[in-house]
Amino acid sequence: MSTTAIHLNKATFTISAPDIRRLPADSGIEVAFAGRSNAGKSSALNTLTNQKSLARTSKTPGRTQLINIFEIAENKRLVDLPGYGFAKVPMEMKKKWQKALGEYLEKRECLKGLVILMDIRHPLKDLDMDLIQWAADSDLPVLALLTKSDKLSQGKVSAQVLAVKKQLATLNADIKVQAFSSLKRTGAVQADAIICQWFQDQDNAAVSDELDSSDA
Repeated sequence: MSTTAIHLNKATFTISAPDIRRLPADSGIEVAFAGRSNAGKSSALNTLTNQKSLARTSKTPGRTQLINIFEIAENKRLVDLPGYGFAKVPMEMKKKWQKALGEYLEKRECLKGLVILMDIRHPLKDLDMDLIQWAADSDLPVLALLTKSDKLSQGKVSAQVLAVKKQLATLNADIKVQAFSSLKRTGAVQADAIICQWFQDQDNAAVSDELDSSDA
């Protein structure tokens, strides 16, 4: 088994599923994107993959209602999870989204990294912290993308990033924090590098395990 370079711009849409039972086989490597309904998740995915319409965007929060899978290479996928928090939808529908999100996080064995998107002006809400704490407890690496950084001055952006880093440092987990703007592509190169490294690390670990098995 050999490792190959990862390129997020190779992403292609695979499937939209209402629950994990309709997803591809639970194998390979997945990096999931999660965030509140108004965090700019779909826009970030489009920016990182350099594709304007890979993930559907809308000015109405909460339009990501399904688990959306995008393949970037064989057995390597990006996952757009249903948004949580605010969404002008009936409670029953919101419960279905939350169930799909929870099941994916708890049961999907191939999940190897979590990108959590938060509006830089309102980061670390209760639901965000719950998700980050879960990832920390699960030894899952986290990239906290502070979106819409173009809405603030550079000084305020730096202050927000520093404040978020300080608060998350108490978790003593593998968490990176990056300011991000889909509009100006701020932080896109850094985020791309982190995500690609996650895929590479998993590839390297698989090769190491394979070599160990052959030596046994």
